[in-house]
Amino acid sequence: MNKFIVLALTGYFGLMLLGFAGLAGHWHATGLPPVQPIAFSHQLHLNTVGLNCTHCHQYADQGKQATVPAMSICMACHKNVKTDSPEIQKLSQAWEGGEGVEWVKVHDLPWHVHFTHKRHIKAGIECQSCHGEVQAMEQMRQVRSLEMGWCVSCHRLNAAPTDCLTCHK
Repeated sequence: MNKFIVLALTGYFGLMLLGFAGLAGHWHATGLPPVQPIAFSHQLHLNTVGLNCTHCHQYADQGKQATVPAMSICMACHKNVKTDSPEIQKLSQAWEGGEGVEWVKVHDLPWHVHFTHKRHIKAGIECQSCHGEVQAMEQMRQVRSLEMGWCVSCHRLNAAPTDCLTCHK
């Protein structure tokens, strides 16, 4: 095979991969919420029910990730609350079948970025600073770019470290 054909094919498949990567994270770029397997309203749970972020995301103040809540947290209420709702019935079926729910990740950082929720929560940074007005969201979506420049600007405003090793290890 000559070099031109190899180069052309490499470029073609490279562009295809970039296109697929772009489609996979389409909602990240557009601010559109991803389609989740079970409809969940942060607005309802935060405003109407009165839960706070760490009620469900229990380990956010203790580690790197906020983590998806354990189904036992959901089922603590939903064994008895809104059991006739089709969405709660999906949740109950997954719980009774010993299955997890395959939630679509909304906020995703590149593999080379070291981020910890714990440090930010201890510093008094509100969840809304990075995740937007979650309490007003019917469907969770990414509203901040979470790109390096955005993070560095926040660090500068809050006198936080801006050296490379703060976020890249």
